[in-house]
Amino acid sequence: MTTNWAVPVMHNFVSSLLYPIIIGLGVMLLLALWEMGIAIGERFWVLKNISLNENNREIFENTARTRIERTDILTRVSPMLGLMGTLIPLGPGLAGLGQGDLSILTDSVTIAFDTTVLGLLAGIIGFILGRLRRRWYDEALRSAN
Repeated sequence: MTTNWAVPVMHNFVSSLLYPIIIGLGVMLLLALWEMGIAIGERFWVLKNISLNENNREIFENTARTRIERTDILTRVSPMLGLMGTLIPLGPGLAGLGQGDLSILTDSVTIAFDTTVLGLLAGIIGFILGRLRRRWYDEALRSAN
């Protein structure tokens, strides 16, 4: 059972996370766009002209692993941030509904849907890039053998 002081402390802490989460979603979208640019360069210039030998194969594999890990993080973290950005404003929105103030509910639901969409968008981009990169790197490694 929670005590009376715990509820406002927890609510204030969770509410204070909303703006950092929105900033985090913006960073994830910028990272998704950055990774798209890198992937286009990889596909059309780097991977077409690469010749792997014993010396640079390990460097290529490490670079590939690092880039795939970045897209995996993008794929997993973005929807999580979007979900957090969805749930946090719904508490005040439902409280506003209980008080009969529909403007609070409207603002809260708008923020909730926007953060959901941004998180999913960045996650989709990360997922697609991760799948494409895995295939591209596997093809490059196979053709080098």
